[in-house]
Amino acid sequence: MGARLAAEALGTFWLVFAGCGSALLSAGIPHLGIGVFGIAFAFGVAVVISVYAFGHISGCHINPAVTIGLLLSKRFPAHEVPGYIAAQVIGGILGAGVLYLIATGRAGFVPGGFASNGYGDHSPGGYSLVAGFCAEAVFAFFFLLIILGSTDSRAPQGFAPLAIGLAVALINWAGIPVTNLSLNPARSTATAVFADGWALQQLWLFWVAPILGGAIAGVVYPFLAGSPPVSSPAKREGKPAR
Repeated sequence: MGARLAAEALGTFWLVFAGCGSALLSAGIPHLGIGVFGIAFAFGVAVVISVYAFGHISGCHINPAVTIGLLLSKRFPAHEVPGYIAAQVIGGILGAGVLYLIATGRAGFVPGGFASNGYGDHSPGGYSLVAGFCAEAVFAFFFLLIILGSTDSRAPQGFAPLAIGLAVALINWAGIPVTNLSLNPARSTATAVFADGWALQQLWLFWVAPILGGAIAGVVYPFLAGSPPVSSPAKREGKPAR
C-alpha cells in the first residue's frame, strides 16, 4: 500500500509541477509564450507520462474525482479511497510548493491567482458560477467515461494512456477560458494554497463539481458497457478450449 500511495503522490506532484508550471513559467513569455494551446497540451503530456510511469504501480488516479468514479464503478475498494485522496492532495501541494519556490526566484514575481481555478471575476473569460460548475461537472463526467472505457478489458490494450492524455488536452482547450480548468480537486487545492485568498474561497466548486461528474460516470458506465464476458479457464491460460 505504501508504494501505491507514494506513486499517487509523485504522479500528482508531476501533474501540478509540469502542468501548472507550463502555465506559470512559460505561457507569458513575450513572443515565446505557449498560450492556451501549449498549456492544454502540457497537461495532456504530463498525464500520459504519469500513467505510463505509475499506472502499473497504483493505477495512476492522481485525481480524487477519478478515485471516486472508479469506486462507484466497482473497480476500486472503498477502504483505500481516503489514503489515495490524501496522497494526491499532499503530492499536489508539494508540487505547487516547489513551483512556488522556483517562480519566486524571478524579481518582481507576484503570486496572484498562481494558475488557480476560479469563476465570476476570477474566470479567465468572466464565466459565472453556474457556467463554471456545469463545465467542470460535464468535463469530469466524460473524462471518467473515457478512463473507464479505455481501461476496460475489452478495449484495445496499451493505448489507454494516450486516450486519457489526449482527453485531458482537449478538455483543457475547451475549459481553460471558463474556469482555468480544474477537472482535478487535488490540482485545484495545490495551487489555491499559494494563491490570493479568493482561490481558497472558491475551491469548494472544484471539489464538488468534478467529483459529482466523476461519480455519475462511475454509475453510468457499467450500465452502458455491461459486464465483460467471462473467459473459460482454457482461454485464460492461453490454451485452446476443448
